[in-house]
Amino acid sequence: MSTILESDTRPLIPQDIAKIVITPKSYADDDIIYPAFKWLRENMPLGVAEVEGYDPIWVVTKHADIKAIELNAKLFHNADHNPILNDRASDEFMKQINGGTTRLLSSLTYMDPPEHAAYRNLTQSWFMPNRVSKLEEKIRTLARNSVDTLLSFDGECDFVRDFALHYPLRVIMTLFGVPPEDEPRMLKLTQEFFGVHDPEEQRPEMVADPVAAGKQWAATLEEFFEYFDGLSAQRRANPSDDMLSLIANSQVNGAPIPRDEANGYYVAIATAGHDTTSSSTAGGLHGMLLYPDNFAKLKADPSLVKGLVDEAIRWTSPVKHFMRNATEDTVVRGQTIRAMDRLMISYPSGNRDEEVFSDPTRFDITRSPNPHIAFGFGPHMCLGQHLAKLEMRVLFEELLPHIESIELAGDPRLVETNFVGGYKSLPVRFKKR
Repeated sequence: MSTILESDTRPLIPQDIAKIVITPKSYADDDIIYPAFKWLRENMPLGVAEVEGYDPIWVVTKHADIKAIELNAKLFHNADHNPILNDRASDEFMKQINGGTTRLLSSLTYMDPPEHAAYRNLTQSWFMPNRVSKLEEKIRTLARNSVDTLLSFDGECDFVRDFALHYPLRVIMTLFGVPPEDEPRMLKLTQEFFGVHDPEEQRPEMVADPVAAGKQWAATLEEFFEYFDGLSAQRRANPSDDMLSLIANSQVNGAPIPRDEANGYYVAIATAGHDTTSSSTAGGLHGMLLYPDNFAKLKADPSLVKGLVDEAIRWTSPVKHFMRNATEDTVVRGQTIRAMDRLMISYPSGNRDEEVFSDPTRFDITRSPNPHIAFGFGPHMCLGQHLAKLEMRVLFEELLPHIESIELAGDPRLVETNFVGGYKSLPVRFKKR
């Protein structure tokens, strides 16, 4: 692997900025992370971050560069290295327990062509708009039940813990085929899975461990696999019309899908399938609370809810990064990228690129066009994007007619993660109609 140190001409990101964009804790404070990305876009849109304990990496901050890299899956691979940025010690730990590779999870994010297309095609038709639209009434029923729960609070609650975490979980587990009684377990494992760097989400035995990220990732995956092995066997014996049955009984190249690849699918759906949606939902409300003219516009014209959904996803950007590596020497934005150099695709930065979005820090549900890249771009674009948008649209359609006014009742809190995450608390005070 290239160390990115072989040429003194490569732009080296100032240490204070590099630490911010690499360190998980920075992402828990918008007032720290977004100014750092803004500085990079203006001064060093493609630069090298050298932070102690991490591989040296290129940080990609511009919307156009992110799209170009994501479109070229042959030149820029996901999985020759870890597609998730971890500290070097955690990567080494995972290699030690996994035969020299960091691929503990055989999900789509760990796959490159042609393997990626073969496995993506298994469920792609399920997530297409015409198929997803048929789920609206079922999802609307779940949304109404969730709204009833929120309205049962006496004018004050934590919008995340009491509401936003549970509705997308209920939706995806219903469609997936996980029994309702197991949903608390799925939520706990998801928070551990994405919260490997957050002291509040770490398992007690992992706190202060120098390789906590690697150890918690591995332990959580093992528990997920044990759980889904049982459900997968049940669905092979007695298939139903849920996604779990579809995956359990799928074939690739004429053979049943292997255990690791099946579990990779299950874990991806059981985690990202709801966590990113709950984060965007909370972000949509928080955006309207910070820029209340949006709430007034939406109350006056409910058709603006589609704009709210896209702006919430752009503004929140729950997926903070994915990694790529160059497969051969190439040039990006005038910089020479060597074969096997690693690149960090920074979606929150791309979604606030001033060349693409006017007044990008402002939350604006009337923003049009809104070409955000929060779902990625190209062949790795999120399979569940249409489902996520439907869930959010339906939820706000059901919620807003019942709310006369709403305001913050405390400080919002974000998860400490440089990978996937968002709000873990959003205290609000509201008045019912």
